[in-house]
Amino acid sequence: MELNNLVKIKGNRSKAKRIGRGVGSGKGAHTVGKGQKGQKSRGRGKVKIWFEGGQLPLVKRLPQMGGFRNPTQKKYNLLNVNAFEKFKDGEKITVEILKKAGYKFDEEKDVKILGDGKITKKLNFVGFAYSKPAIKKIEKAGGSAK
Repeated sequence: MELNNLVKIKGNRSKAKRIGRGVGSGKGAHTVGKGQKGQKSRGRGKVKIWFEGGQLPLVKRLPQMGGFRNPTQKKYNLLNVNAFEKFKDGEKITVEILKKAGYKFDEEKDVKILGDGKITKKLNFVGFAYSKPAIKKIEKAGGSAK
């Protein structure tokens, strides 16, 4: 199929209604389909669609939503490295172990480890998101972050 081979389909488009062309046209002579009197019946395009006649517009009546909300933003349960001091040296840390230890998490969010505080024990972390300072502190203490 090519553009120069296309065939017009009969009845596909109806002709526009010609207003103000006499009584017999269906939209003729008197008000020409615009009702009676008023600003909207006079002239062409003089009243914006959203204009409400001097009333406070809908856009201004609605509450203001401040800023941009990112719908794809990743949200985390946050823990600092100093929260892991109670675990034994050389232990492997996972989300399941933290739940058994009594930490409560929002199930829909991942867990992220932040670098606030000190860590002195050699711990191996698996299955978390990490901040750069957290990785440095974990590795400095002799542990690993995977």
